[in-house]
Amino acid sequence: MAIIRKNLVDLQVDQSAAPESNAQKELGLDPVTESAGDNTAESESRTVKVKKPIVKKKADIQKDSEEKVESDISAKVAMAEKDSSGEDIKVVVPRKRLRKKKIDESSPATVASPATVASPATVASPATVNEPAKPLAAVAVAVDSSGSPEKQEVRETKASSEEKPFKSNNNNRRPGGPYNKRKNGKSRREQGRNPRQAVLPTDDQPRLTINDLSLMTMPALRIFAEELELGGDDLITFKKQEVIFSILKAHIELRNGVIFAYGALEILPDGYGFLRSPQNSYLPGGDDIYISPSQIRLFNLKTGDTVYGQIRSPKEGERFFAMLRVVNVNFDDTSVAQTRVSFENLTPLYPTSRLNMETKIPDPSTRMINLFCPIGMGQRGLIVSPPRTGKTVILQKIANAITENHPDVQLIVLLIDERPEEVTDMRRSVQGEVIASTFDEQASRHVQVAEMVLEKARRLVEHKKDVVILLDSITRLARAYNQTVPTSGKILSGGVDSNALHKPKRFFGAARNIEDGGSLTIVATALIETGSRMDEVIFEEFKGTGNMELVLDRRLADKRTFPAINIGKSGTRKEDLLLTSEELNKMWVLRKVLSPMDDLEVTEMIVDKMRKTKNNEAFLKSMNTGQDRN
Repeated sequence: MAIIRKNLVDLQVDQSAAPESNAQKELGLDPVTESAGDNTAESESRTVKVKKPIVKKKADIQKDSEEKVESDISAKVAMAEKDSSGEDIKVVVPRKRLRKKKIDESSPATVASPATVASPATVASPATVNEPAKPLAAVAVAVDSSGSPEKQEVRETKASSEEKPFKSNNNNRRPGGPYNKRKNGKSRREQGRNPRQAVLPTDDQPRLTINDLSLMTMPALRIFAEELELGGDDLITFKKQEVIFSILKAHIELRNGVIFAYGALEILPDGYGFLRSPQNSYLPGGDDIYISPSQIRLFNLKTGDTVYGQIRSPKEGERFFAMLRVVNVNFDDTSVAQTRVSFENLTPLYPTSRLNMETKIPDPSTRMINLFCPIGMGQRGLIVSPPRTGKTVILQKIANAITENHPDVQLIVLLIDERPEEVTDMRRSVQGEVIASTFDEQASRHVQVAEMVLEKARRLVEHKKDVVILLDSITRLARAYNQTVPTSGKILSGGVDSNALHKPKRFFGAARNIEDGGSLTIVATALIETGSRMDEVIFEEFKGTGNMELVLDRRLADKRTFPAINIGKSGTRKEDLLLTSEELNKMWVLRKVLSPMDDLEVTEMIVDKMRKTKNNEAFLKSMNTGQDRN
C-alpha cells in the first residue's frame, strides 16, 4: 500500500483547537474522522470526513506544527488500513489551501457531503458513536478510481432564517408602481405610440378639392391664385401642377382651410398605393395622393377603389400629398368596403332591366336601338362598324340617353387609340366620365388605362352599383395587348399572338348582371372592312361572346342615311326579358313583314316613320293603323 503524504504539507492545524469529544477519544480519532457508508450491495465506497477546526489567531503559534500534522495523518491512515480489506487506498488532498469565507459564528454551517473513496470490498460499519461537532465550513473533495480529483462546489448555509431582501428592477415592477410602463392595463403597443389622429374639419373651415382645381384651365387658375394674393411674375412661369400646389399651400396657411381629394386607387407591389386622378386618365402624375399600407389594410381597399377623403400637404422630404382621413369608399361608407363580396364570387344572370334610350328630343338612332336591339343592365354588346359609318356619334347619343334617363348609373366612356379631337368632342358632349388614351401614346399606356377602368368598374359592382362602359374600340385595345404581351411563338392569321386575346376577352367578359344587385354593362365597337386581316380575326374572336349586336352598314352611310343601322342583322339575345309583351308581339310581326325587303329599304322606311312620330309608342300605334287599313 502506497500512502501519499506530500499533499498534506500545506494544511495547518491550530494547537489551541477545541478538545475532542469523548467518542473521538475512545476511537482514537483526530480532527480527521472516518465513518463508514451504508452497508449495501450498491454502495461499495469509503467516506472520509476531513474536519478543519476553527483557527484562532494567536501570536504563540509554533512553526513546527507541520510535524504534528504528519504524525496525525499517519495514525489515521493506519486505522483505515486496519478496517479495510487490506488493499491499498490512495488519498488525494489538494495542494492549495482553500480560502474560507467569513461566516457568522452564531450560525453553524451545514456539513457538506463527505468525500467518497472507492473500495472494491464492502466495508463493515463500525459501532455507532456520537457525531462530532459540525464545523463552520466543510470542503467536499471527490476521489475517483484513477486518483484524479474533482472539485465540488463549496456549499455554505446560515443559521438565521432571514431571507435576502427583494431586489427589483425595471422588468419586475408591480402594476401601478412609479416605473410601470403600462397605463390603464395597456402596453405602449396597445395604446399606440404617438397616435396621429386626423382632426375633423369644422363647418366654418373653407374646403377645397384638388380635382376641381385640376379641371380648371391655366387662366382660371391664375385668377384664382391672384385672389389668394399669390400674384407675381413668377406665377406666369409656373406649370399647372406648381400653380395648384401654391394655391393649396396658401389655402392651408392663410385661410386655415382643409383639402379633399378623390381618385382611383392603384396598389403597388410594395403594399402602399396612390390615388390616380381621372383628369390624368388614371395614369401616374405629380398630384397623386399617397395612401399608407395601414389604411389599405384597415379599410380592405383594392386596386380600383374610388376613395374620397381629407388629405394633408407633403412634409419636408416628401413629394406627394398624403391621405389623412378616409371619408368614403366607392361612394359608400367605409364599413361597406370591409364586408363586400369579391367580384369573382358574384353570380351572373341574363339582363332583365332595360336601359331606356328614348330622350325628350326625338332621335331615330336611339329609338331604333330601344326597339330592335334593346340594351339591358349587364349587357355585353358589340357595335360592328366599318370606318366612317357614325359609330362615335351613336356612342355619344347612347351616353346622353343613359345620363338623362338613368342618372344613378355610373357612366364611363373609354377611348383607346382615338384622335385627340374626338376626345375633346366626347368630353364636351357627354356628361359622364371620359377616359382616353390617344393614338400618339404607347401601347402600354393603352393597356394601363383600360385595366384601371376595368378595376374601377368591378369595385363599383361589388358595392351593388350599376356601371356602363362605352368602349371605342375593342379592336384597337386587342392590338395594344398584342404588342405588349410576351411572345408565345404561336401566331394566328393576321399576326395575332395566341395569348394576346386573353385579356381583351377578360375585359369584355366582365360585363354581367349580378343576382343580388349591381351590374356591369359594356358596349364596345368592333372594326370591320378595314383591309386588315388582324381586325377580321379579332372580330371573329369576339363575335360570339356578346349577347347584343348592332351592325352598321357602309352602303347606308355612303347614301348619307343615318343612322346607318342594318336592322335585319342587328338584334339582342333574350330580348323577351327586356321588352314588354305588347312590344314583343309587335316587333315579331314587324320583323316578319320586313324580312323579304332589302336592308337599305327597310332602314329608310323605319327612319322615315320614326321622324313622323314623337316616340316609339306612337310609332307602334301607327303601324297597327296601317295594318287595319290594309
